Amino acid sequence: MKLNQSEYENLIITDYNFRAPLDYGSQNGENISIFVRRVSRKENSKKSMPCLIFFQGGPGYESPRPLSDSGWIKTASEVYDVILIDQRGTGLSSPISSESVLNMSDNDLAKYLTLFRADNIIKDAELFRKKLIGNKKWSVLGQSFGGFCAMTYLSFYPESLEKVFITGGIPPLKAHPDDIYRATYQRVLNKNKQFYKLFPNARLNAKRIGDYLDKNNVQLPNGDILSVKRFQQLGLNLGFSDGMATLNFLFERAFVNDKLSHYFLKQVLMMQTFDTNPLFTILHEACYAQGFSTEWSAQRILNEYSEFDYKENAEFFFTGEMLYPWMLDDYSSLKPFKKAANIIAHKKDWPVLYKEDVLRQNKVPVAAAVYTNDMYVDRGFSIKLAEKIPNMNIWETNLYEHNALRSNGKKVLDLLFKRIS
Repeated sequence: MKLNQSEYENLIITDYNFRAPLDYGSQNGENISIFVRRVSRKENSKKSMPCLIFFQGGPGYESPRPLSDSGWIKTASEVYDVILIDQRGTGLSSPISSESVLNMSDNDLAKYLTLFRADNIIKDAELFRKKLIGNKKWSVLGQSFGGFCAMTYLSFYPESLEKVFITGGIPPLKAHPDDIYRATYQRVLNKNKQFYKLFPNARLNAKRIGDYLDKNNVQLPNGDILSVKRFQQLGLNLGFSDGMATLNFLFERAFVNDKLSHYFLKQVLMMQTFDTNPLFTILHEACYAQGFSTEWSAQRILNEYSEFDYKENAEFFFTGEMLYPWMLDDYSSLKPFKKAANIIAHKKDWPVLYKEDVLRQNKVPVAAAVYTNDMYVDRGFSIKLAEKIPNMNIWETNLYEHNALRSNGKKVLDLLFKRIS
């Protein structure tokens, strides 16, 4: 295991690189690289601090970088050494991109990508725990999909965990994505209506942009076509505390001389990270799959919600955190994954991600924030699972959105830490 260390403001940053099996079920198989960053406070350098590993949301996004001594990392590092792991396939952990898969067949690529779900992410974490602190326990903080990872960890390695903290990420135990999307599409519609009530001009601006895209062939700075349905995907931002305002002010600057401005098009390109983090598109639905195929659930269930059909409605509604098969054609950097993604969408023999019998006997203290109006993780499914797990302390609030750990990290962590102190 290689490491290097540096100091930054009041922090000591230690970087690790270690090798992990691509497939933990295969003897003498391929290894991949996993990158981990440890954040410690200088004033604690002579103390033996407990460790807290953070699992990022996604799936398919790397861990945050400690750009300053602030936010939730500052709060957490006052109590723990914070372990920031780039989940396999992201950041500096054998990252998956359109360039990295060019020499793989579609079947080999599909098989490869199936090994990048939560079940193997937590095995990487467990391997690193043993390398770092041996038989000692550590605690877990999971945000959004990171909470799914935390629950998988709790299912398979409860003996390794001291405490578990989850923010906006209690998963459904066995639910099919069809049921999940039926719930989330409705919440997305509600967020659209809230958006237009808060910013009335956004209603007019969104419709004007949609009409323009419908009648014109508009290219983004990378050459991709900005279609109406791709524009609708900006609704992914509506569930963040600053998302509605961000879109409103972006739409204000959409036109120059009755044409879409370079500023607007560049901002759209930068806001849509599906191409730089392809695992999000490819494995998003698969993160729910346990013994069944998903078959592009979001696309199928969309047909039940005519409100999103731009041609059929005077109102322009944005979609949310839903991924569609057409993206593998329209996003140029996703094209190499198209056939593999379709294989994955029809895969049925997914292993289980959660052990209900283990969770029902849980002895590890768990504190979780549930956001009543969460657009991304359904409150109903979260509470349903929480009711089955002993030693689980739920803090439900309608004061914060899904990104509260980023926007109000100290408040959120202080409340969760006190609940199982």
